[in-house]
Amino acid sequence: MAEVVIYTTPFCPYCARAKKLLDGKGVPYEEIDVYSQPRRREEMTQRAEGRTTVPQVFIDGKPVGGSDDIHALDRAGKLDAMLGIAG
Repeated sequence: MAEVVIYTTPFCPYCARAKKLLDGKGVPYEEIDVYSQPRRREEMTQRAEGRTTVPQVFIDGKPVGGSDDIHALDRAGKLDAMLGIAG
């Protein structure tokens, strides 16, 4: 299974939606709260190629975008393969 990291903030509906999708697939992930750890936001922005909004999702170190992006990958049938799970 792929290593997944998601940068979030509390009370972010898009963050909750992205985590719900990953949880529904049984995918473990590391969550980094950039609200309680503000120094991690700069790290997120650099890793996300300049994107500053949350959530930012990384699969095996590769930035894949936010909630809308991973839902689009899922609808296209590409997310499971990226996550290393059977479709």
